[in-house]
Amino acid sequence: MYGPVDERVLGTVRWYMASSVLLGPAAESAVAGRLTDPALDAVTLRLHPDGRYVDAVADRAFPGDLGEFGATLGDALAAVVSAVSVACGAGEPALWAIATDSLANRLLWAGQAAGDVDGAIELAGRLAAAVGHRMPAPRYVTVGRNQLVRRASCCLLYRIPGEPKCVSCPRQTPEQRAERLRPFG
Repeated sequence: MYGPVDERVLGTVRWYMASSVLLGPAAESAVAGRLTDPALDAVTLRLHPDGRYVDAVADRAFPGDLGEFGATLGDALAAVVSAVSVACGAGEPALWAIATDSLANRLLWAGQAAGDVDGAIELAGRLAAAVGHRMPAPRYVTVGRNQLVRRASCCLLYRIPGEPKCVSCPRQTPEQRAERLRPFG
C-alpha cells in the first residue's frame, strides 16, 4: 500500500489509522451516554481487502461509570500501544499522543453529530483523565466558527514518498498550520 517505508514510519501511520477506528465505538457511546465495552475482546475491527481499516463495532454494553470506562479503555490502549511499539520501534509516548488525537477527533465528530460540541470537548478531558497519565490531555482550537483538534501527535505520513504533511501537522510552524486550517473555519 505504501511501498518501501521504514518500519517505525509504517507502524506509526498504521496506528494513526487504526486508533481512530478502534476508538470510534467508545467515543460515540460516551457522547450518547450509553457506554459500550472498550475492552479489546469486545471490539471488532473491520478491514478492507487492501488492509485499510473500515470501521469498528463494540458488541456489549459497559456496566460501569465513566471512570471505570476510562480505566478499561486505558488498559485496551496500553496493550495495543505496547504491541505496536515492539513491532515497529515507535516510542510509546508518541503512540499515546496519537491515541489522544484520535479520541479527541472521534469525540468531536460524535459531538457534532449530536449537536453538542461543547459537551463532547468537556467529555474528552474527563475521559482522558480517566484513562490515566499515559494519555495526554486532548486539545482543541477554534478556527472561524469551528472547533478542531489541536494535535499533540505526528502521524509521520509525510515520511512516505509522495505524501505531504497533514493540514494540522504539529511539525509545521504555527503560522503555516493556521493558514492551512483556515479553510476549515
